[in-house]
Amino acid sequence: MKLNLKKPIIFFDLETTGTNVTSDRIVEISLIKIMPDGKEIEKTRRINPGIPIPAEATAIHHITDEDVADAPLFKQIAASLADIFTGCDIAGFNSNRFDIPVLDQEFRRAGIAFDFSRARFVDVQTIFHKKEQRTLTAAYRFYCDKDLTEAHSANADTRATYEVLMAQLDRYEDLPNDIEALSDFSSQNRNVDLIGRLVYDEKRREVINFGKYKGRLAEEVLGRDSGYYSWIMQGDFPQSTKDCFTRIMLRLKK
Repeated sequence: MKLNLKKPIIFFDLETTGTNVTSDRIVEISLIKIMPDGKEIEKTRRINPGIPIPAEATAIHHITDEDVADAPLFKQIAASLADIFTGCDIAGFNSNRFDIPVLDQEFRRAGIAFDFSRARFVDVQTIFHKKEQRTLTAAYRFYCDKDLTEAHSANADTRATYEVLMAQLDRYEDLPNDIEALSDFSSQNRNVDLIGRLVYDEKRREVINFGKYKGRLAEEVLGRDSGYYSWIMQGDFPQSTKDCFTRIMLRLKK
């Protein structure tokens, strides 16, 4: 089956120094850019994270400090990478909760104001979990009848994610071959920020989605708890989350 595309979509995967969205760094990025005519552009790039790669991370993706010693820093490739992503929808495996927020943080550190709001996100893991409740390796075996022998290689994981989505479209007649509909289906929440610390309710009002104020309207909390905004700004939150809270605060001051 061929993806029904109105504009290009990028499948991508990251290998990183860890799992902290705000502080860990990318050591490898792999992407497959699918054009509306079906043409594929595939790229994989090692990146020097500028910090040591912990042994526990190397144990997963097998990338060492020596492997990336001569690789470029992210800021050296940020502009060209942003050009590749511009005008594209974005897909991945657990990408909505991890890969996209990490990439956003790296762009921000490099001084690139990439506008992710223009893209639709398709998280193949969410589709899989809603349909079968498994991991990528199991998904690849289940849908494609093949073993993912190079799991945690960014290129292998990216290719497997693309193949799994193709197989999901073949398998489920009720799964629409349309990126906007797939984006809606693979969204766990209607996120305001990239990581989902704020979500929209049915009236498109921002609702806090974590902590002691979970389920409360952000405007009400910020209006009543004067210290909450400062706590957010000083906390270990992604910049996209802080930006969203700032927009709400500025709106309250008008």
